[in-house]
Amino acid sequence: MTQGPVRLEVSVSYALPRAGLPSSVSFRRWVAAALKGRIREADLAIRIVDNKEGRALNRHYRGKDYATNVLSFPAEMAEGVKLPKGVKMPLLGDLVICAPVVAREAKEQKKTLAAHYAHLTVHGTLHLLGWDHEDDTEAECMEQLEREILAELGIADPYAED
Repeated sequence: MTQGPVRLEVSVSYALPRAGLPSSVSFRRWVAAALKGRIREADLAIRIVDNKEGRALNRHYRGKDYATNVLSFPAEMAEGVKLPKGVKMPLLGDLVICAPVVAREAKEQKKTLAAHYAHLTVHGTLHLLGWDHEDDTEAECMEQLEREILAELGIADPYAED
């Protein structure tokens, strides 16, 4: 059986009231599941935002003027740059998850809020590891991996049609 990360640092910050949102423990568990057997050490941050911040970030970094469910920002370190004290490599990057979008999508897709957050956390974490879905083949591979990870967490296939 493959092991999860030996050292995993997940920092979760909430830019809106936490009521009804998953705990940092849940986010850490979902990240650990996505990293299991893929990486031994990881340091990443997750920020839960409102529509305004989600839209501003999506517009600035992707040129799309709307809030999206999850944004992934892989860490890129220039040659010779030193990390701040206490930050260790591998610094994976940051995930930004827009709470109102996640809530709306979960309702529309008839999924539990926790299951949708888990899926988007796994999806975003895989992006930080370099997975993508730019073409059909990549999308199929990434979706299958997400299904397997979520199944290990006891979460149903997020891509299944009702």
